[in-house]
Amino acid sequence: MDTDLILVLGMVFAVLSIPSMISAYSDDRPIRASAIVLLISLAAMAYAILTYPGGFTFDQIPEVFFGVVARFMP
Repeated sequence: MDTDLILVLGMVFAVLSIPSMISAYSDDRPIRASAIVLLISLAAMAYAILTYPGGFTFDQIPEVFFGVVARFMP
């Protein structure tokens, strides 16, 4: 798996875990599952950033995101 895909998956799962955390908090349920997903996604993003030669910059992130999405669109 390349670092671009790992970074995008980490970003997507991080964004999706936030509404889950808010929902669990508002229903007085433990937020363990969504917090674990958030931690795993942050670890995936950190791994992708640290292993990419030269690292990523904030200017590259939209290009990387849409590049990965474009690879999977027919």
